[in-house]
Amino acid sequence: MSGLMSPPSRSGPDGRRGYPMTGVMLPSPAAAPRPQAQDSRFLPAGTVTILPYVMLAVCVMLTLVFQTSTPGTMVINLALSALAGAWILCLFTLHPGWRDRPRIMGVFYVGLLVIMAVLVVRATWYGLFTLTAWFYAVRLLRWPWPLLGAAAVGVMAAISQTYGINKATSIGLFIFVTLVAVEVLLGCGFTYFMWRSSVQAEKRIQAVAELSEANRRLEASLAENAGLQAQLLAQARESGALDERHRMAREIHDTLAQGLAGIITQLQAAEHAAETAAAWRRHVSAATALARESLSEARRSVDALRPEPLETARLSDALAGVAERWSQLNKIAVQFTVTGTVGPIWPEAELTLLRTAQEALANVARHAHATRVGLTLSYMEDEVALDVRDDGAGFDVSRLDRADGAGPADRQDTADGGFGLIAMRQRVEGLAGTLQVESEVGGGTAISACVPALPALPAGAAGASDQPTASIGADA
Repeated sequence: MSGLMSPPSRSGPDGRRGYPMTGVMLPSPAAAPRPQAQDSRFLPAGTVTILPYVMLAVCVMLTLVFQTSTPGTMVINLALSALAGAWILCLFTLHPGWRDRPRIMGVFYVGLLVIMAVLVVRATWYGLFTLTAWFYAVRLLRWPWPLLGAAAVGVMAAISQTYGINKATSIGLFIFVTLVAVEVLLGCGFTYFMWRSSVQAEKRIQAVAELSEANRRLEASLAENAGLQAQLLAQARESGALDERHRMAREIHDTLAQGLAGIITQLQAAEHAAETAAAWRRHVSAATALARESLSEARRSVDALRPEPLETARLSDALAGVAERWSQLNKIAVQFTVTGTVGPIWPEAELTLLRTAQEALANVARHAHATRVGLTLSYMEDEVALDVRDDGAGFDVSRLDRADGAGPADRQDTADGGFGLIAMRQRVEGLAGTLQVESEVGGGTAISACVPALPALPAGAAGASDQPTASIGADA
């Protein structure tokens, strides 16, 4: 009988039953007991806890009324009634914990059916008591055993209803068989209906539980995503602030630092030429022009605007203007050359090449002691290259490599506090380009910066090719 019984229906910690869409507590999937055979919403708890005693009491009263003439039969029926009551009390009512123990419940149900069958055979009115066996079957048995319980109850009900019919006759037997069939079909049909309702209820309970779990996981995922988004926003703000500090540092070096260095050079030259009024005025005028230009570039850098030379001219024209002004200021000849077919280039790449040229020329003026400088802008198929060469004193390139991997405190003796050539490389490599520096002591310096170009324009749309060479300088 271990396969017949099912544990009690679902309930919360407070003992209340839990069904979907009722507002009461639903058990979690991990803590939910096995589903019972039938949906108990159709069967109040009193049908198995109170109704059996009420029906048994009614049958006892009928026994006392109708069997007074047969004391012996009455005593036996009362004894069987007492046995039935004690059986229910001991195995079901007083031990609710046994209701989820299949073996004990199996013994209880089968024993109850036997006692009821004996009582029905002995007294027809005990058919009222057999109705409670159907409630026990529906409440306790797992499918398909409730059908067998309903069939047994139907047979006992038919026996009770045909108590006074002579079943030895064909008519009596027909009536008995017909009633058995009707009772069994009605009981089994109603039991099947309740089983289907129970299955649907269980599916709804499971669906609600799965939906609740999915909602819980979704809320957890949303909370995690919100935390990740906040972290990414914080990192983005920090990265943006760091990038802006680097940009301002480079712009300050490329505008204010270079301008101040030029102003200091011109003022020092003016001090040396104090005895010659024309030379003194020329150096002071150059310092004043450098101050105005540096101030303008500093303002444009703060506003994140493109340098003024690139606002009004192409890159090649802007580089030619930078080379011309630098040559006039430092009295060093510059040969500027444009090769290849002029094509489109990213605005960031134009700015990077312009700043690279300015920094390279500023380094030549401060350190190289050169007499000639070559500046070449080369347009190639997929990149644009800028080469700056001088015949100056040169330097040890290994110092640059060591400073490039060192911290700010270790760069103070290289390239103006860590920005010169190192800043060039950072700018170029930030655009997926390359920067190469070749130099040796006494052999001059060559700097080559390459940045990616935009895709080539259709034929006939590009600018002029093979630009002429321009020589700029005091002796040009």
